[in-house]
Amino acid sequence: MEEDSDTRPIVSVAAAAARRRCRAPPFSCACPVTVEPVLFLCTFALALQGPLATQYLWERLREDLRYNGTKGGGCGNPAGPADPLQKEVEILTAHWNLYIGLGGFLVGLFVVILLGSWSDRAGRRVVLILPSLGLAVQAAVYLTVMYLKLPVAWFLVGRICSGLTGDFNAILAGCFAYVADTSNTGSRTFRVAVLEACIGLAGMFASIIGGEWQRTQGYINPFWLVLATNLAAALYAYLFVPESMTPQPEAKLFSCQHHRAVYTLFTSGGQGTQRTALWLYTLCFFLVVTVHFGSRDLYVLYELSSPLCWTSQLIGYGSAAQHLSYLSSLLGLRVLQRCLEDSWVAMVALVSNIASLVMFSLANTTALVFAGYGLGFLLMASTPVLRSKLSKLVDPSEQGALFASVACVEGLCSLVASGVFNSLYPATLHVMKGFPFLFGAILLLIPAGIIGGLGCKEQQARTRGTVVN
Repeated sequence: MEEDSDTRPIVSVAAAAARRRCRAPPFSCACPVTVEPVLFLCTFALALQGPLATQYLWERLREDLRYNGTKGGGCGNPAGPADPLQKEVEILTAHWNLYIGLGGFLVGLFVVILLGSWSDRAGRRVVLILPSLGLAVQAAVYLTVMYLKLPVAWFLVGRICSGLTGDFNAILAGCFAYVADTSNTGSRTFRVAVLEACIGLAGMFASIIGGEWQRTQGYINPFWLVLATNLAAALYAYLFVPESMTPQPEAKLFSCQHHRAVYTLFTSGGQGTQRTALWLYTLCFFLVVTVHFGSRDLYVLYELSSPLCWTSQLIGYGSAAQHLSYLSSLLGLRVLQRCLEDSWVAMVALVSNIASLVMFSLANTTALVFAGYGLGFLLMASTPVLRSKLSKLVDPSEQGALFASVACVEGLCSLVASGVFNSLYPATLHVMKGFPFLFGAILLLIPAGIIGGLGCKEQQARTRGTVVN
């Protein structure tokens, strides 16, 4: 017995040392920045890649069909029948974008849930590194297609390769779960908002750089930057991001347990009231992000066409104003949190979003469009509140499964938004050109009512002393 009692501390010390080695990266940093650069770099690469890939598809399909016209008709073109070849190029480009997006989403849907739930046991760092490498493989495939002039179907192969490693949604799940691991309930909403501000900043820089670079040097050089940026994100995560939890050596990647964990999370996790709140906040997140994606898809089309007829320079300014809302929302959230609960901060943000969409639905001058962008200065402050609310409803050991589910919902939002808003715009064009924006504003009344109702219940529960926040 004495020998067992003597060796037990030695074993525990050795095990603790092993866990510390797993948690520590090769280089440590005393600064509070952790996963923010990973999300910034991957978002920058994705935002730079997306428009360039679409333009490259258009150019290749135009060459295949031997169409020598220009991409943009412009407002000054005389009215008349559309060029059938140009219409065919546009249809083929839209179809290939749809195939590529669907292929990546359907493959990534199962992989993201697998990786997110697995990270609850195996640690977060691997879920940051693996998808970054997958995105780099996708960029390498795209470069190969451009150098060798391969059929555009190879773009789908690259997208599926990225989907097999979780794609960008796995990066989102890993980063938000990491922040949930390393923050308390009081600071979590702001930490999540900082991550979303990184998304906005990266998108703004990419939109400024991408178009001009492609115009002067073509497609290949920007895609080399996409490849390098994704590799840099993986390298940064490996070298500088400390593990936020203790990895379990027995954790298996390929196990049905991970998908069951997500199912259990939404069906039997927690108390009945918590499960109901989890579903309701997820519905709010779905509606808010769907409206955001849907309206964003229409901004450029709305600005290009009559009566606005914006030039590419004005469109660039509009894109910059749109992405600045991420920063203004972060600052606004920080200020509002000093005097309001998170639920009411989300309500103020939704009011800002609704006012912006209503203004866009009526805008027929450049001044009104920028007024719409200005009214939306808080529109991105609602999603960090919703992510934070969802995170507080589950156990610390379920954060990866939760944010993997949220990332899948976000991917679904993108598909639903494209289908609904891009179909609604031409269908209502002759009735009210801005109707899709008005439709989005009406949809946002649903999450506003849900968040307000849940916020009142939470406030009443705190008053009665039955809930400790």
